[in-house]
Order: sequence, then structure tokens, then C-alpha cells
Amino acid sequence: MYTKIFKRIIDFILALIALIVLLPFSIPIIFILLITGEHEVFYLQNRIGYKNKTFKIWKFSTMVKNSDKLGTGSLTIRNDPRVFPFGRFLRKTKINELPQLINVLIGEMSIVGARPQMKVDFEKYSPEVQSCVYNTMPGLTGVGSIIFRDEEKWVSEAEGDKHEFYKNHIAPYKGAIEMWYQNNISFLTDITLIFITAWVILFSKSDIIYKIFKTLPQKPEIFNNKNS
Repeated sequence: MYTKIFKRIIDFILALIALIVLLPFSIPIIFILLITGEHEVFYLQNRIGYKNKTFKIWKFSTMVKNSDKLGTGSLTIRNDPRVFPFGRFLRKTKINELPQLINVLIGEMSIVGARPQMKVDFEKYSPEVQSCVYNTMPGLTGVGSIIFRDEEKWVSEAEGDKHEFYKNHIAPYKGAIEMWYQNNISFLTDITLIFITAWVILFSKSDIIYKIFKTLPQKPEIFNNKNS
């Protein structure tokens, strides 16, 4: 009942309120994007969503055109040369993600859910994860988004082929925690994840999610060994 009806009603109401409240704050961002970078405000990209169907995700434009075909492709690293100076601020503060409220409003995403992946990264999940991870709508935030908020740092510090590092280390763990969410979806879980999202924006190094959700798969040692 919650995932089929109630969750969608909450998503629609919260997305509509957020879009109205954030509209005045979006105007300066839109103006700056129009006069900097490639003079484009929004960036639409294909992602894998509900029931593994493709949809276009909305973001504020932060990178050069066709960036997924340049440099490290689908993976972004620290100080990535494809990212515009103002784009770095938008990405660091996660403001670039706010246009996804449009995806939530029209029913392509949820406020909380598994992070929608590009096809190339989705295919790095195991077949078992691929078959289940999007049985519910992908989310603007979620357990994967929170734990992997520092993904750029981990990828940047990886030695050798960064796509192989993603496939061998990030994808298995991200898949495991996204499957944890699929098995623990509830109103309480979603509300808690929204609170944790706000918390880690203020306290970026906090691991509070592991203290609250004690049954989460533990972070592999390779990530704990990465420099802070």
C-alpha cells in the first residue's frame, strides 16, 4: 500500500511545495548559468529508472556538452576538467540535483529511492541487482546517494582503470545497499533517509546512517582506507 499509493502522494506534494519554495532561489542560478559555461541552464541525460525503463533525468548544467563521451566518461573525478567553475559549486552543494524535483512531480522519480544510473554503470551491477533495484521509483536521495556522496573522491583516488575500480568495488557495495533499501522500504525509512540527507549536507563526514540503520551492509575496508 505504501509504495503503490501513499509514497506517490507524498512525492507529488513534497515536490510541488519544494519547486514553489525554491523557485525564487533558482532565478539567480539560472541567470549565472545563462552567462557562463556553455550558456545552458538544464542538462537532460538518459538514466535507468522504474522497471529498468529509460527516462531523462533533469539537472542544472555543470559540465561541457557530451561530457559522458570525454575523459573518464560516466565517472566524475575530483577537479574534473569537464566541470565548469560554477558547476563545481553546484555539484558540491548538490544544488545541481534540484531540477530532479520535476522528475518526481511527473512520476519518473521518488523523493527517496535507489539512485538512477547511466546504462553503462547500471550494467556493472550483478544480474540479481539489475532485476530488482528499480522495482520502485529511483530517488532524488536515498541510501546509495548518502553513502556514495563522496564517490568522486573514491574514484579519483583509485589506482589504475577507474571503471574497473567502479565495477569491482563500488558497484557491488552500492548494489548491496540499494537492495537493502528494497527490502526495508517504509514510511519511517524514507522519512529517516530525508533527515539523514539534510544532516550529511551540514556534516559531510558523518557516518550517522550506519548508526541509525544497524542492519546496513558494512562499508568495505577499501573505502575506509581512502584518505579523508
